[in-house]
Amino acid sequence: MSGENFTNTVGSERGTEIFGGRDRAPRRPRPALTIREAARETPVFAETDVLVVGGGPSGTTAAIAAGRLGADVMLVERYNHLGGLSTGGLVIWIDRMSDWSGRQVISGIAHDFLDRLPADAVQGPPRADWGSSDAATAAYWGQRTAAFHGITTWSPTIDPEALKTLSMQMTLEQKVRLTFHAWAVEPIVEDGAMRGAIFESKEGRRAILAKTVVDTTGDADLLARAGLSFETDSDETDIHSCINTAFMLGGVDMERWLDFRANDKEGFKAFMDRGREQLKSFEKPFVSWRNDIALFMGPRLSGYSAVDVEDLSEIEVRSRQLTVGHLAVYREHAPGFGDAFLMLGAPQIGVRHSRRLIGLNKVTRAQWDAGKVWDDEIGVSTSLAPKFPNISVPYGALVPAGIDGVLGAGRHIACDTNSHSFLREVPQCWMTGHAAGIAAALAADSGVRPRDLEPRLIQRELLRQGAYLSPSTEAAAGSATRAAE
Repeated sequence: MSGENFTNTVGSERGTEIFGGRDRAPRRPRPALTIREAARETPVFAETDVLVVGGGPSGTTAAIAAGRLGADVMLVERYNHLGGLSTGGLVIWIDRMSDWSGRQVISGIAHDFLDRLPADAVQGPPRADWGSSDAATAAYWGQRTAAFHGITTWSPTIDPEALKTLSMQMTLEQKVRLTFHAWAVEPIVEDGAMRGAIFESKEGRRAILAKTVVDTTGDADLLARAGLSFETDSDETDIHSCINTAFMLGGVDMERWLDFRANDKEGFKAFMDRGREQLKSFEKPFVSWRNDIALFMGPRLSGYSAVDVEDLSEIEVRSRQLTVGHLAVYREHAPGFGDAFLMLGAPQIGVRHSRRLIGLNKVTRAQWDAGKVWDDEIGVSTSLAPKFPNISVPYGALVPAGIDGVLGAGRHIACDTNSHSFLREVPQCWMTGHAAGIAAALAADSGVRPRDLEPRLIQRELLRQGAYLSPSTEAAAGSATRAAE
């Protein structure tokens, strides 16, 4: 469908049906039938210390962290690359890694990623500006998604291909065994503990046995197949419950666009009104790591489930239609977009929320005001606004209740819906994956259940690997280390 033909249909009755509200496409009823599968013996593909299922931001950091402790690590990923939504999903705006004072609180492997990317693969404020409330500085970076509430933050945009390359390099440096094009379909559970997982690939059905498993699938798929319960409550009208496939337009002049947006308020409003009239769901572009590439992390579609295959399929159709529609509108009417072309539709769908673990502990809205620091803290997230202190994340939020031998990390950690709005972001996934990888390696090496690990051991290794912990936690971990010596 060409852009011209597409936009001509948008104002029609059919166009309203496609883009208006959250109406779903008609669905055929599913047959009320079952089939019986024959019993089978599944060949064992490999045995390992730590099995990481899912190579997104949390899975990649988990594998690297476990490998740094000398564990034998396998990382299984269904796509052909690492990084998940931070690469294949085009979520290349890396949300705030610094707190409101300018201190980088999501560090460790997260810092290593940004530090080791080529200079021309990162756009963001210089270190000296982090935490700055200078009005001109904040106004400049505010248009480039790196200043909020009048404060400049470390929130860079990055080249997804460069991060794919670096992620692979950093896992291989730790001798992680990478297995792509394989999809976990069933956990191996014995005596209440996960002992590995069964995968499907071009080779058919195979099993991997492990001392410790880390579920970093994003939707807790492996834990769900194990029969665990989850929290799924979410406001479907909220941005954090939306799903879409992101895209990038090349051949643009973002500086010209930013000047138009900042200095022609009436023209900008008229343009956005035109887009909404034509497409119903209409988005502004984000800057990328280059002036000639614009990033669109929407239009965000609400009312769909990330664990329903028909919903996911419909989202892909609607996202592609809206992508083509955006290209047509921007090319015709937006300053800086006259020569734009569709550079890439994300290979991975952009899911924000589906399932959340019921863990041994959880992050909740109630702890924000008090600034509670957990004794078993494994990371610190910057808060949503300067009026809140930093948010302490407990190890118990990574440990599923009701099963042993497995940890969860990434966007499905245990938290309430308010806290999930930031704990699902890429830096926070790096943070929780880092801790999960360390815990998995320690558990595999010692033969201790993850739930029985001494948190001070995890904290000590996190600090050794460059992670940031609250000052009181760092002091306690240091005291525990000295006592052990």
